[in-house]
Amino acid sequence: MVLTKKKQPSAKNIANVLSDSIYDRIFPSHLELVPQLNEVYELELAFYESRVLSDEEIIKNGAYFARVGDRLTRHFLICSGETVRLPQHSSSRLRSFFQTNQFKTGYATHGLFPYRGKFHPQMIKALINIMGLKPGDTVLDPMMGSGTVLIEARLMGIKSVGIDISPFCCFMAQTKIDGLTVPLSPVKTALNNCKQVYDYFSALVGQPVQGSKMRSEFEPGVLFSINEPSSNYNLISELLSQECELKDVYNFLLLAYLDSAGYTERSNRKSPFDQFKAILERYLFVAEKIQSVLEGMESELAEARTLVGDARKLPLEDSSIDGILFSPPYSFAIDYLENDSFHLGVLGVDIEKLREEMVGLRGRTLRQKYDLYVADMEKVLSECARVLRQGKFCTIVVGTNNNQLSKILGVSPDDVQGIDEILSGLGSRHGLQLVRKISRQITGMANTMRTEFIVILQKK
Repeated sequence: MVLTKKKQPSAKNIANVLSDSIYDRIFPSHLELVPQLNEVYELELAFYESRVLSDEEIIKNGAYFARVGDRLTRHFLICSGETVRLPQHSSSRLRSFFQTNQFKTGYATHGLFPYRGKFHPQMIKALINIMGLKPGDTVLDPMMGSGTVLIEARLMGIKSVGIDISPFCCFMAQTKIDGLTVPLSPVKTALNNCKQVYDYFSALVGQPVQGSKMRSEFEPGVLFSINEPSSNYNLISELLSQECELKDVYNFLLLAYLDSAGYTERSNRKSPFDQFKAILERYLFVAEKIQSVLEGMESELAEARTLVGDARKLPLEDSSIDGILFSPPYSFAIDYLENDSFHLGVLGVDIEKLREEMVGLRGRTLRQKYDLYVADMEKVLSECARVLRQGKFCTIVVGTNNNQLSKILGVSPDDVQGIDEILSGLGSRHGLQLVRKISRQITGMANTMRTEFIVILQKK
């Protein structure tokens, strides 16, 4: 390559260069980006949104724009105002995280329950858009986790199906979805009678030991059936004394109790009851905030279905889905069952049996886990290809840890094939061709993975 010498620009020319904004070059002048957009991948997704969405679609469902002309976007309105109400003792680092990421995460009901490894909702909204999904279409998350895809799709008027092998994930996701419309008056009544509600749940499911993973004994499976009314509702019904969708309220209160149980296990800072009261106050604040924005637009919310099931054998018909968006387990970085052991125990789940069935946790040695992970993910991608319509997109968000994989495989980190590359190769065997791969830096995760990939595949 021959290097050419550039003429030294004058001060006037430098000023002209600096006055030319990169945003003006990329985006039409009538589109105003949301604050805090500060990563390259966000700029790229915003660019794609500006190319595939009309102005009206950006106003209603755009992820990265605050204003179109003189009209504020729905995303800006949902995220504006006070962020998630954090406990008074929260660290300055945690408070700074939510303030800095006000438009990325923590809005709507995403902030209910601190599930590890969940998506940035803003990114998911953008991916739903750039995959070409429109109101009336159906998006699938075959490894649903905390339900981020379903909440975003519901807000966007896009139908969704979420599947997870963990009964607790299905309960948590459904409760967060229902939190968008849960009746607020009975929740306020429950908060005013907080001690009775706390005593009710602690007697029913057991109470965690403060600052430890030990629990008092309780009989597994006596709590309630997730989908059917139970006599266990009676006390809560008498307490609330109001006509409402009692199952949604009951589950909302129960999730707050389970959330407080997790905090109690990790911290001695507050008594179990004080922890529950603070979390229920926060849950009510979250529900009130999103419902105030959605007032008058409830009819636009789309159907969201959660199912306990296995992504390797989807209970769906061939070519019945318009888009797939999911994140598989982060290789072997997070033991989701250990994190959720109290909550799964409450639901009467045999944790060790579930461990033998979960992708990423099967196997004894790390090498066995790796081999089974790859085999399981090929089955998942085969099923995704089966249920996806022709020409539609399957997007996978996955992190990789080359140092961990190099130890497992006995090769240099430089010679390791990343999980993103493995999944792209497996997808191609089943007609899912790589269209685009975008990298982003992982923040807020206490592990060794620092890079995550957005892998967009298309069914040919």
